[in-house]
Amino acid sequence: MTAAPDLGNLPLLFLGSEADPGSERGVSCPGDLPPASDPDLVERARAAKAALGDRLFVLGHHYQRDEVVQFADVTGDSFKLAREAAARPEAPYIVFCGVHFMAESADILTAGHQQVVLPDLGAGCSMADMATYDQVEECWEVLEDAGVADDVVPVTYMNSSADIKAFVGRHGGTVCTSSNAKRALDWAYGQGGKVLFLPDQHLGRNTAVLEMGLSLDDCVLYSPHRPDGGLTTERIRDAKMLLWQGHCSVHGRFSKASVDDVRSRVPGVNVLVHPECKHEVVLAADRIGSTEYIIKTLDAAPAGSSWAIGTELNLVRRLASAHPDKNVMFLDRTVCFCSTMNRIDLPHLVWSLESLAAGNVVNQIKVDEETAHYARRALDQMLALP
Repeated sequence: MTAAPDLGNLPLLFLGSEADPGSERGVSCPGDLPPASDPDLVERARAAKAALGDRLFVLGHHYQRDEVVQFADVTGDSFKLAREAAARPEAPYIVFCGVHFMAESADILTAGHQQVVLPDLGAGCSMADMATYDQVEECWEVLEDAGVADDVVPVTYMNSSADIKAFVGRHGGTVCTSSNAKRALDWAYGQGGKVLFLPDQHLGRNTAVLEMGLSLDDCVLYSPHRPDGGLTTERIRDAKMLLWQGHCSVHGRFSKASVDDVRSRVPGVNVLVHPECKHEVVLAADRIGSTEYIIKTLDAAPAGSSWAIGTELNLVRRLASAHPDKNVMFLDRTVCFCSTMNRIDLPHLVWSLESLAAGNVVNQIKVDEETAHYARRALDQMLALP
């Protein structure tokens, strides 16, 4: 495999200033990234993409930098992008500007002749890394010892590794997204009396309590770092929802204090947050929804309205720019980029595209056949949800 680009040999400009962190106008959202890399790289990306033509399909997650998103053929959340890749069998090269688990899902759902490329192999996901295959196998053994495994249906968030999706597929479970989590849980509870929800505790808890009618007492938190998950056998047997102790490093930063602060500063503000946020934040918000829901809500919002958004900062800044007639701001005063998403930058994208144009496939993401088979089973079950 060709080595990653020597970024020191590419002319980059890492200069820039942050906007006023106290500003309440979305267009002055705090935490500006440095300016786009050398303009020559923009032209090189355009030239390489043009040379590849219909052989190339570039996917860009909503949390990507603007300098990368501009080259995406489709933007969206993780599952939308994987599904879009599968719908383009004529493109042998899929360049996924996102993180590792997304590229894995794209490889699982695409045809055998298609090759999925992740411009920077260091673009991972801290949440996905919080649940390893061995840890989940150990958890299942704990459930077996408690005598409840046969009644447990595993459900994993899309933000999980192919190994975890395969585990769920082997045990008759399904994958979910933040937009269809309730449908996935409705289906799961139709199969058994308990759910093991991986790896994001907050999405699982918020969906169970706010949409399924379960109580907080019905939910228990399983820690992979404590014996038996830190739970007694009785607690495991009584629980209806077993939540994995994982979270999103971005959405987990928001607090009830963030909501109280923005309400005190901006009269009439609408607080809109992602369901990966903590339960206390979701309870304090006006609206809760997936990334796609957040975008659609801002598109439909009346001119002059104020919105404090609790999600990744690249998306919030992009929404603020797209809606200059609305007051769009970041929910918290603290900058909150997704550091792993931001590893996909213009130098890595240019290197990937130019390598492909030269006939050299770099950073290919390939899931082994057995893992892909069972992971596909869980993904297909999600697609079959009513």
